[in-house]
Amino acid sequence: MSTDVMRTLHVEQLKARAEAEAGLHADSRPDDPYKNKYLIAIAVTLAAVLELVDTSIVNVAIPHMMGTLGATLDEIAWVSTSYIIANVIVIPMSSWLSAYFGRQRYLTGSIALFVAASFFCGAATSLWGLVFWRVLQGLGGGALLATAQTTLFESFPPHERGIGQAIFGVGVMVGPTLGPTLGGYIVDAYAWPWIFYINVPLGIIAGLMVWTYVRDAAHQVRAKSVDVLGIVLLTLAVGALQWMLERGERYDWFESRFVTTLAVVSVVSAVLLVWRELTIDEPVIDFRVLKSRQLAPGVVFAAFMGLALYGSVFVLPVFLQSLHGYTAQQTGMVILPGAIASAVTMGVMGRLGGRFDARVLISTGAFMFLGAMWKLAHLPLEAGVDDMFWPLIMRGVGLGLLFVPLTGASMADLPVHKIGQGTGMFNLLRQLGGSLGIAIMATLLSRFTKSQKAILTEHAGAYDSATLERLGMMTRGLMARGVDAVTAKQQALGMLDAQIGAQASVLAFSRIYLISGILLVSALPLLLIWKTGRMAAVKADAH
Repeated sequence: MSTDVMRTLHVEQLKARAEAEAGLHADSRPDDPYKNKYLIAIAVTLAAVLELVDTSIVNVAIPHMMGTLGATLDEIAWVSTSYIIANVIVIPMSSWLSAYFGRQRYLTGSIALFVAASFFCGAATSLWGLVFWRVLQGLGGGALLATAQTTLFESFPPHERGIGQAIFGVGVMVGPTLGPTLGGYIVDAYAWPWIFYINVPLGIIAGLMVWTYVRDAAHQVRAKSVDVLGIVLLTLAVGALQWMLERGERYDWFESRFVTTLAVVSVVSAVLLVWRELTIDEPVIDFRVLKSRQLAPGVVFAAFMGLALYGSVFVLPVFLQSLHGYTAQQTGMVILPGAIASAVTMGVMGRLGGRFDARVLISTGAFMFLGAMWKLAHLPLEAGVDDMFWPLIMRGVGLGLLFVPLTGASMADLPVHKIGQGTGMFNLLRQLGGSLGIAIMATLLSRFTKSQKAILTEHAGAYDSATLERLGMMTRGLMARGVDAVTAKQQALGMLDAQIGAQASVLAFSRIYLISGILLVSALPLLLIWKTGRMAAVKADAH
């Protein structure tokens, strides 16, 4: 055999061996752990959006529920209260439950419970049957916030974690806005049970995607024991607090013995809970994560963000519906552009936010939010939708600048096996801050309106020439339409009282907007405690 032929055969053998080795290495190479990241993001965010939408969607259907179920306003309020209480009890337990059952089973099972409870909510024929299924729906839904956020942290590579949090943030910000809009449309076009039935097909899609693509976290270790006492104390502490916030205004707060009792139960249970969880080896809530100089100030700031966000989100629909006569669907369309601006901003933050110091972005967002509240506070009674457009866009951009940097920097020095506890704390404080914000704003709105009306009525007294002239013009106008003099004067007085009440409401809303903005900005000094403003420093691979 010639030398050339032998050389050729040798080269071919080397090539074949190299190709075999390459194939062997390719076969042994593990799959890309991030290959399904966007499918996972869509699945868990869809589930979280369903949970958040159901927090507010029932509000527009309350009159219809009252008629169908024969319930009073005080009784029907339990349809909302029971859901939110169940939610806030489960949120801080989500990390422990996820480790105990396995993330895939826990998330899928929670979605299945949420979907089944949604169906039975729509099929309920009695008030307390509906409340029972709302409790189960809330227990299933509570897992879909903290666990979803933790899953997204681990589903994206470290340099893309901002993108995952941006996708989740869009759901968190847009969800509460979609609720009244979607609920108003469904109730008008169909019937109130369909606000629950709509969860069934969407929830099934989310559940199948979670089961297919989400995997258990490799670092999670199942607890050997169940902290029953911790769960009981958590239920008492958070449940009593949420119950107090939901019902306090109705019972005139601490003038009521019932509200005072709830406050005492909540405080005592919370103290015992912290002591219990810090003294056992396998707590249901690991308060030790709050030793982090990043997380502790971050979750407190999240509470302020929830307070300002939910407080202002609560006030604006009341303003549009009570003073301008908007329907829930029309109100949602007014708010929607701001929500879209928030979503777009968060998308940009997910891509580019890691290049900037989170403290600068959060401060910029907080002052933009304050600027938007300042503009809304100076709108007159005659203001229309166009006058609100740019302030709401500014508010949306400001909130978009807040969420992703705040989340990323708060978790920046947590190892991966602690992120679940961190996101649980973050979401719990944001949710409780939101409940506190709604309770405070509802109370202040009522009291400010009464005080402003008293002041305006005093100035528009029987001896005020401008008031007398205006009253005379209205009386003559009514008489010109054929109304007799006595009736015309009574109707004119009623119209004047309504105008004074409307103006008092505008002044009250103005003060509420300013308080919301000031509260958020007042939390900025918390960021000085942070060691870093970097968002990409999460110790994702630490064990």
